[in-house]
Amino acid sequence: MVSYTVTAHTGNRLLSGTTSRVCIQLRGTDAESDEESLNRFQGFWQGSVRKFRVCCKESVGELISIKLCLKPFMGYYNEWFCDKISVRTPEGDDILFPCYRWVGCDENIVLRPAKASLTFQDTHPIAQRQRMRHLQEHRETFRWRVYAEGMPQCVDFDTSLALPAEVQFSFTKATDFFTSAGKQLSALKLTGLADCRRSWESINQLDVIICENKNPTIGYVEDHWDEDEFFGYQFLNGLNPMVIKRCLKLPENFPVTEEMVKHYMRGCTLEQEMKKGNIFLCDYKMLDGLVGNVVAGRQQYLTAPLVLLYCNPQGLMLPIAIQLKQKPGQDNPIFLPSDSKSDWQLAKLFVRNAEFGVHEVDFHLLRTHLLAEVFTVATLRNLPSPHPLFKLLCPHIRYTLQINILARNQLISEDGVINIYAGVGGESLQKLLRRATTALTYRSLCLPDDISERGLENVPNYYYRDDGIKLWNIINKSVERFLTHYYECDANVQADTELHSWISDIFTHGFLARESSGVPSSFQTVAELIKFVTMAIFTVSGQHASVNNGQFDYGGWMPNFPFALRKAPPKEKGQTTEATILETLPDVGTTVNGMAFLRLLSTKSQDHYPLGCIPEDMYDAAVPCNLIEDFQKDLKELSALIEERNKKVELPYTYLNPENVDNSVAI
Repeated sequence: MVSYTVTAHTGNRLLSGTTSRVCIQLRGTDAESDEESLNRFQGFWQGSVRKFRVCCKESVGELISIKLCLKPFMGYYNEWFCDKISVRTPEGDDILFPCYRWVGCDENIVLRPAKASLTFQDTHPIAQRQRMRHLQEHRETFRWRVYAEGMPQCVDFDTSLALPAEVQFSFTKATDFFTSAGKQLSALKLTGLADCRRSWESINQLDVIICENKNPTIGYVEDHWDEDEFFGYQFLNGLNPMVIKRCLKLPENFPVTEEMVKHYMRGCTLEQEMKKGNIFLCDYKMLDGLVGNVVAGRQQYLTAPLVLLYCNPQGLMLPIAIQLKQKPGQDNPIFLPSDSKSDWQLAKLFVRNAEFGVHEVDFHLLRTHLLAEVFTVATLRNLPSPHPLFKLLCPHIRYTLQINILARNQLISEDGVINIYAGVGGESLQKLLRRATTALTYRSLCLPDDISERGLENVPNYYYRDDGIKLWNIINKSVERFLTHYYECDANVQADTELHSWISDIFTHGFLARESSGVPSSFQTVAELIKFVTMAIFTVSGQHASVNNGQFDYGGWMPNFPFALRKAPPKEKGQTTEATILETLPDVGTTVNGMAFLRLLSTKSQDHYPLGCIPEDMYDAAVPCNLIEDFQKDLKELSALIEERNKKVELPYTYLNPENVDNSVAI
């Protein structure tokens, strides 16, 4: 007779404990134990750590797995959240079995040891069968669905409540999320503004609804939103630092002349400044031809502007010309800073509205949320729990499926916020998503490549680039050290059939098998794998933080980020007045509902996990544990650097400070 010491760790989340009977069975290379109840008369309480002895006639050999199940106690059962199980063998070895999920009654859960292994290393027939069974079950559970043609596919669940418990919000996060949403909407209803269709009487009137929610950044935006310097600054460090690029030659459809801009060139010609690399372009051609939504029974208007900017000797990025539509003509004037204040202000408002559409649909929804879901579903379907890449990606897929189902049901559905209140809603939303998907490239998702491709390596005061490249390099360093520990050579990558299924799923269902995207459909080398995994982790952490966390900071003051515009763009100069601008801006109800939406998306949950925070014990080997500690140390050093830099700038850039970056797309 031999005995195994089993230690069961119950989670600390609310209602984690159970009064049900917890049964366990050990399975090894030589034999398996009988199923044995761990708690005949005493339940498992929240946060408890309890030890038990499991006796066997003989050693089961090398432990391959354990099986857990719950059975009713006196006819009653409730779920149990198990953090982990550790087993001490008769030989004195301690083996960790991570769980970190709910166990339901009459549900059999098979746990594998924490030791990571590739499929060709996990050679025992029982282990191989368990890997295959795990993947078969997950492929049946996490099926792909075509949400709309021409867009990345999503998980096949209609509501978040239908998701398996293992990928749902925690009770704390669910309560926090829906309570926060309710507070926003309730406050608006109480003020009587949510359904108000009046125009604002003045820009300053907006201060009444934002004063209680104001932070230093919102205050700065309110004070500077109409200044050219701040308008240009936002293309580098605002909500969407992804559109601007160096301009070496003017587009043929943007006929800016020397005469128009010579006043701003300080003695140089436009051609000379372009050769010096000081001229930049923001082109919103993706919006060309899209028809504005109907909001509260009134037609809204979209434009596809071109914006020319000049980086002056002081390092300021300044707008010098704006054309609101793609096709030049008499009814499409090029607006200049020297035009009347109202003309220039209205032109910039149309640009900021175009920025709202492209930011929310392309760079926020598509390039972070939808891609994060693709990575999540592919990981759950193709990588079993012992796979090292599953362990690496596990913190980066937390809560993503539920937040995206909520987004589809409450934000981009027919009765969602975007379709009810945004100018880019309605049929144009789907069209823009399809266009953005078609234009998506691998290089644009890899920050160093993207910065180089847009010619922005040497632009001054580009904090998104500076902080982003540092963060990318930290992630890349950690990923490289982790993956080269498990993939010792390129042949290991080529032999990993689970890995190839993973990338094939991503290429086929996420990027729709478009070879023109440059996204790999397979991996041949360790280097290729490292780059792709770095991109995936950066996308769901740093990139999402950069386009999400400042939405209320920069959009809470509505004129800086208007949801919709109610009048068509001007066809000639000299006709715009302050009254025209107020009539063009969103009405009161659209404004306050838009503010509530942006504030909800920018509010951190109590149950959030900053980048590098991994509360689960997924490893029991020294190397991966040390790598996590090194990663956390590098992130802490970057945080200190960013905080020191921010002491010296007028408007701190905080969104890529690792302390403000979550592990996953979870809001």
